[in-house]
This record gives sequence, C-alpha cells and structure tokens, in this order.
Amino acid sequence: MNQRRHPAQKEKASPTRSALRRQREREQRLQTILDAAGTLFAREGYHRTGMERIADEAEVSVGTVYFYFKNKEDLLVKLLDQTGYELRNLLGAAFKNADGTLEGLRRAGKVFFEDFCPNHPEKIALIFRESAGQSEVVEAHRKKIFNKLIADLQTALQSVAANLGPFHSPMAAEVMAASILGMFERLAYHYMIWQDRPEALPAVGEDAVRFIIGGVQNCLKPEKS
Repeated sequence: MNQRRHPAQKEKASPTRSALRRQREREQRLQTILDAAGTLFAREGYHRTGMERIADEAEVSVGTVYFYFKNKEDLLVKLLDQTGYELRNLLGAAFKNADGTLEGLRRAGKVFFEDFCPNHPEKIALIFRESAGQSEVVEAHRKKIFNKLIADLQTALQSVAANLGPFHSPMAAEVMAASILGMFERLAYHYMIWQDRPEALPAVGEDAVRFIIGGVQNCLKPEKS
C-alpha cells in the first residue's frame, strides 16, 4: 500500500521590512524605559519612584511600561541583570586580552574605574546600593551576578597562576577574587556615592590595582632556585 506523500515544508519566510522596523521600535522602547528607570532609581530612590514617574521620564504611557514589565520589581531585576551582563563583558574582555598575565588585572581596574564608573553612575548606584534591602527575588539576582563576577575573576587568577606559578593555597584564587570584587564595589560606592568625587577615580584605580597586584604576587609560591 502506497503511503501518502506529504508536501515539502515551505521555507520560513523572511520577516518583512515593516516587521523588522516594528521589532527595532519595540527594542528601543524597552531600552528607553530601562534607562529612565535606572536614572530615577539612582537619583530619587527605588521606593520613591513609581511606575507613572518612569513612564513620564521615558515619554510613554503607563500601559506601555506594564506591557514590558509586570511590576516595578520586575523592572529592577531586568536592570540588575543588564548591568551585571555589561560589567562582566567589560571586565572579561580585559582579562581575555591579557592572555593570562597580570596585565589583565591592570586593564580590568582601568576600565572599571576610568570607564564604567564615571560613564554609568546610575548603574553603580543600582548594583551597589539600590538593590540592597529589596525582596528575596531581587537579592537572588544580585547574588547571582556577584557570584558570576567572582567566578570570572577566579578564572583569570587561575590563568595567572598557570603562567607565573602556583598559589600558596588552593583557596587563594577564590579568596582573592572575592576580595578584588569587594574592593571595586567599596571604592566605587565610597567615591561615587558617599563622597561624590568621580574625578578621583583614575588615581583611585591606579592605587587599587597596585595594591591588588602586590597581593597576587605575594600569594604566588617563589620559584625554586
């Protein structure tokens, strides 16, 4: 008995130019809302910023904001994830381009203090201040971001050890990774938020990186003569 042949599936049609334009507009509108919320959270505080205020800043309707985000907490989580992703990419590029040398730590410090901090003060406030004391959902996202950043640093330090010699302790790379991120966080918070002295950041970064590299070198086992 002959089986009935099914017609070949048609190739999926490419999106039309108008569909692509609408997609771009949706993405731009989404980013506009995120940027507006990030600015307001940093400037006025998360609790004092309502969805109506965000809509006004983004020049869209409140309904449009709710179309993209179910509530203000959802918006904050998306902002945190976006900021963490940008920061990981920025620091990760510095490590990868250094090819397992201490130069990666110098570049990471330079790009963090001289590029990310002064050009994105609202993101510094968001990731280091505004998420504190929020819900368990928000803190879970913040914890995930910091764990990934520490893991990235740990991998970079292990690459350094592979080139320059092992560390004194098997915990050294993890301990130093957590310490480096903690230093970056505290210095950014101190000079950007508490003291409002962004002009000091290049010098702060230079001193911090010297301090960090000295600590890394001190944790390496000396070469046998």
